[in-house]
Amino acid sequence: MDCPKPYIKNRFLMGLFWGLFWGLPVILQSQDLLACPFCPGPSTPLTEKLSQAEVAVLATWVSAEEGTFKKSGKTIFKVKEIVHQKDKDKLKVGEQVTFNRHRVGKKGALFLLLGTRETSMIWDPPIEISETCFHYMTHAPALEEKTSKRLRYFLKFLEHPDQKIATDAFAEFANAPFNEIALLADELPREKFRKWLISSKTPVPRLGLYGLLLGLCGQESDIAFMEKKIKEPGKQIRMGIGGLISGYLMLTGAEGLDQIDQSKFIARDVEFSETYAAMEALSFIWTYEENQISKERMRQSMRLLLNRPVLADMVIANLARWEDWTVMDRLMDLYGEDAYDNRSTKRAIVRYLMVASKGKNKKGIGPDTVTAEKAKRHLSQLRKEDPKTVESAQRLLFLR
Repeated sequence: MDCPKPYIKNRFLMGLFWGLFWGLPVILQSQDLLACPFCPGPSTPLTEKLSQAEVAVLATWVSAEEGTFKKSGKTIFKVKEIVHQKDKDKLKVGEQVTFNRHRVGKKGALFLLLGTRETSMIWDPPIEISETCFHYMTHAPALEEKTSKRLRYFLKFLEHPDQKIATDAFAEFANAPFNEIALLADELPREKFRKWLISSKTPVPRLGLYGLLLGLCGQESDIAFMEKKIKEPGKQIRMGIGGLISGYLMLTGAEGLDQIDQSKFIARDVEFSETYAAMEALSFIWTYEENQISKERMRQSMRLLLNRPVLADMVIANLARWEDWTVMDRLMDLYGEDAYDNRSTKRAIVRYLMVASKGKNKKGIGPDTVTAEKAKRHLSQLRKEDPKTVESAQRLLFLR
């Protein structure tokens, strides 16, 4: 069945994906995209929070009072160490500071306090940390340092026993541009990635990054391991599988894509989430590793997904972005067919034709004159047959 329940419940993901490809083409081609599109949304690492704060101190929890309807709670901390403060701030070691809300804690527990001076000191919510975590933060390379140098430091702390440290180090990699991570390929701990990918103790949101990084530093002996993991049957959504497939394609190239075609794109009994993840992986390879597999070979795989009506709008968006004009006649045949008779697919086809009709731009990118004229004829036909859809698609399309 093409449309399992998990997909129906998460239709908003497709909307997000569709909007990304049609509405933000410039971002898609940016070299500053996140390293890991298979990771959770970006979070602010501790070192960045530390750098942004006007005042940063390490303090111990002293006491706390819960709030009432008449007054707010408060928590008292004692300054243990000053990380930085401006000249006008006169905090001293041993001084007590008040956070104007109740914060649960134990006497002597360590907290990082980050504040901004306005008419008075405004403290962010206190962050409980360990001595080890504090040392980790304060010894990290400055934000102004080269990204590769910073990543080299955080690499040592992936899956650290202190979960706050491990989570933060992961965030540094998840937020970093992929081309910066690639500079560390020879230094990445491939055996650790293999271990983490099969460990039940590894937090699921990190699996996509580790699968991607294994592909970046992996060897031929890792291919069978990755292939086995990719082909594992799964009845539930496997977070991170897209990262693992991307890593696998980085190692195997076109031969590996043949396997993905059969196991994820052509097979009819595969879970929708697996096919969706494989499509994301293919998009990642197109954007970041275009020399690994020829563009025409990747287009060939993407075209296979036109046989999945539930994916059609996203597939069509990809084919337009990838300048695959070979499917134009097929898209016209699909327009309005029962399985494809929905607004998102129809609008995707119209947008495809609009992009194709623009011809080559000043940089020489785009379809040739014959293709552009053909697209214009098809658009003219659809304007007569389905003017509302064409008008809607044209209104929402952002063209550079």
